[in-house]
Amino acid sequence: MTKHVKIALNASRDIPFSQLVLSQANVRRVKAGVSIDTLAADIARRGLLQSLSVRPQRDVEGNETGLFEVPAGGRRFRALQQLVKGKRMVKTQPVPCIVRDDAEISAEEDSLAENTHREALHPLDQFRAMQQLVQGGTDIETVAATFMVTPAVVKQRLKLASVSPKLHEVYAEDGMSLEQLMAFSVSEDHARQEQVWDMLQTSYNKQPYFIRSKLTEDAVRASDKRVSFVGLDAYMAAGGYVLRDLFETDDGGWLQDVALLDRLVAEKLQTEAARIGEEGWKWIAVAVDFSYGYDHDLRELQGVQPDLSEHDEAKLASLRAEADALEDEWAGGGDVPEEIEARVTAIDEEIAELVSRPLIYDPAEVARAGVFVSIDGDGSLYIERGFVRPEDEPVEETGNDEEASAAEGGELASELGDDQPQRTVISIGAAAVSPADEEDEQEDMLKPLPDRLVTELTTHRTLALRDAVAAHPTVAFAAVLHAFVLETFYRYTQVESCMEVSVRGGSLSIHAPGLNDSISAQAIERRHDAWKERLPDDAEQLWDALIAFDGDDQAALFAHCASFGINAVWEPGNRYNDGRASPHKIERRIANSHIVARAAELDMVAAGWSAGVDNYLGRVTKVRIMAAVDEARGSEAANRIAAMKKGDMAKEAERLLEGSGWLAEPLRTPTAVEPDGEAPDSIGAVPAIDTDAGIPDASDLEDEPLAIAAE
Repeated sequence: MTKHVKIALNASRDIPFSQLVLSQANVRRVKAGVSIDTLAADIARRGLLQSLSVRPQRDVEGNETGLFEVPAGGRRFRALQQLVKGKRMVKTQPVPCIVRDDAEISAEEDSLAENTHREALHPLDQFRAMQQLVQGGTDIETVAATFMVTPAVVKQRLKLASVSPKLHEVYAEDGMSLEQLMAFSVSEDHARQEQVWDMLQTSYNKQPYFIRSKLTEDAVRASDKRVSFVGLDAYMAAGGYVLRDLFETDDGGWLQDVALLDRLVAEKLQTEAARIGEEGWKWIAVAVDFSYGYDHDLRELQGVQPDLSEHDEAKLASLRAEADALEDEWAGGGDVPEEIEARVTAIDEEIAELVSRPLIYDPAEVARAGVFVSIDGDGSLYIERGFVRPEDEPVEETGNDEEASAAEGGELASELGDDQPQRTVISIGAAAVSPADEEDEQEDMLKPLPDRLVTELTTHRTLALRDAVAAHPTVAFAAVLHAFVLETFYRYTQVESCMEVSVRGGSLSIHAPGLNDSISAQAIERRHDAWKERLPDDAEQLWDALIAFDGDDQAALFAHCASFGINAVWEPGNRYNDGRASPHKIERRIANSHIVARAAELDMVAAGWSAGVDNYLGRVTKVRIMAAVDEARGSEAANRIAAMKKGDMAKEAERLLEGSGWLAEPLRTPTAVEPDGEAPDSIGAVPAIDTDAGIPDASDLEDEPLAIAAE
């Protein structure tokens, strides 16, 4: 029969603090992370929750001195000592102690045991405990003050406590890191959190940023221009919810109700369009964004800047004087105070409002023209007034087509008056006729020269003009420039050029979306607008204006106009050439574009292109995605994404390729061929584009794990 040994627990007693001394047997010597102030404040609030372990102090002869040493609980002892020094506790305050007097077990072992066997609270228990306190009625500020943390820290822990209980279990079993749990807190949808976690089990990428991206992919960032346009307050007032990330910079968070945001944007745009419509325009086109080249086929009206009133003139002069004074005062003066910067910004906005007023247009033109209303990149309303569609252009009446005149030219006829001629007769080289011969020659006077004769005569003149222009290079350059500028800036003018050169680069908007926001498009638009300011409104005055430019200006304007003739777009051809260029012609076009690109030092990376899910990675096969990563980051990086689903692979590849300078093959400019006829090896070499070159379709590869062998 087993004999049970009874365990005798140490006695406890209250000992005045003045009789306690810190023992040299305490094994905790390194004080890193030990916060005495926090513990002292907690003891002052709730008292001592854990007794001190003490031993009677003995002299060299082994006799008790009446004092008690504290080998375990040194941090509590120092906290009590701080309270005594701060006059918050008297020296004789009784302190609950466990008194040990064991000759077999040393004080050092007691100290080591207490510190070793103590189990720190799991973070999840801390999160849940704070959640219970708040749910029980304790406000966040009180919890923060009680545990000596900031309210922001409490909010973070409450956010972690709100994550799906299923994921809490995974975290408690060390199945995920604290950083991953933080990432999951960006969403409040437990089902979506669990869905993303399940998806991660078959994905190599389990990084927190990837988790955040999956949980917010259907939301809209608060930095989106649509949000700036309607205002975050308006969205929230309409019942919208904004999700915030308490652990990472989130640029204002994510708007969850995208449908509500789009409705608010549409309503505000429609309200603005109705207000502008009161100006009398025939049509107004409204959109958040318009496709690139949306106004290329339209004639732009030339408006007149309205005069400022005397009051506005005085105000403008005052604002400019104030701005100049501030600039003189603070120029080179080091840091400018915030209030001065704010005032300068306010002055700029007031000046812009005064000088950037809508232009005044001819009412007759307004009646046939329209307006584009959209949202600018900074979220402000973007209005472009005065565009006439081809079908709205006034139709000039001719006697050869009386029905067309009645149907299409009625408006013009009413403007001209009933006494205006409906037919224009052009007579070239008609001789003067005497009154005596008037009756006999009446028919000849009204008839133009025979077409064949006019053609022969002007052919002779054309040949002579070619010879004359060839002898004057400056005139030849001016004539070509004149033709280019007419086509680029005066598309719907009545002025024509005899120089049959044209800038026909084709429409780019039909081939690729999102061109308006590209760096190249914005640069072209700024340059185009700058030239429009310098060119005359009347095309009749263009020749004189061009001749007045110096050589540098002429060359710069020539280059700008000529650039619109560039067409380096690859198109699918066919051997019958029905409406498209032949494959051979396209091949020669692309080859020539490489020559021009090298001469112009084209840099597609500097132009802002980088491989993303929308513009490349999400539209090619997994094989090509991995090949891109392999080329830019090496085979090891490519192998890491091999087992991912295609959508996840594309997003991870976008992250890996960011900043690498990697370009898709059609964007690269090959190195020039060496004199020996062989082009040097270069990643810029562009292989033929062949969509059927043995590459499986993306749908066939969606679930297949792929790998690229390490070189």
